[in-house]
Amino acid sequence: MSREVATAIEGLSATDAGARARAAREIFDAGKQAAERATEKWWSNADLAGLLLGTKREVTVGVAVQRETFGKIRVANSVAMLAEVPSEQDAEEFQMHFDGGVELDVLTSRAPGGDGAIAKFLAKFGEGIQQVEFRCRDVEKAAAILKEELGVKAVYPETRSGADGTRINFFLVEKPEGGKILIELYEKA
Repeated sequence: MSREVATAIEGLSATDAGARARAAREIFDAGKQAAERATEKWWSNADLAGLLLGTKREVTVGVAVQRETFGKIRVANSVAMLAEVPSEQDAEEFQMHFDGGVELDVLTSRAPGGDGAIAKFLAKFGEGIQQVEFRCRDVEKAAAILKEELGVKAVYPETRSGADGTRINFFLVEKPEGGKILIELYEKA
């Protein structure tokens, strides 16, 4: 994780609301830019772009943090409600919304040292941007287009349940500068 993102994660629990908003913007911009570079070819496919809301796309950046950090951010931002995450995903999550379309999902493992995706990410990389989420009209159709026309396979063979009743699937996408980024497509309930 970059030092800038690490500092921004710390800033999400600042006492000053403006500092929290600036930190959220920095994390959001870093995640969104990385995802846009990695998915650039996706937007030239008219059917896929339409499923992903085209130029009106809705992007959320998912940031994984340790349980202690999760609690600090939650308290500093007066977030009472946790998302309803399926138990097999071993995660807790809440959303943060800021002006200018800045959307974050703050994620942690239910059980430190657990075997869920968030616990594994934290063990391997530490706190940081874990995923970037694109709202989708139909995850199954989008997954089929990605596989058949762009050669991008979904992480799961079938769309599955996500937080708060969404339908989701994930795609591990190569970044032009090297490495990979996890992209989640989600369909609202």
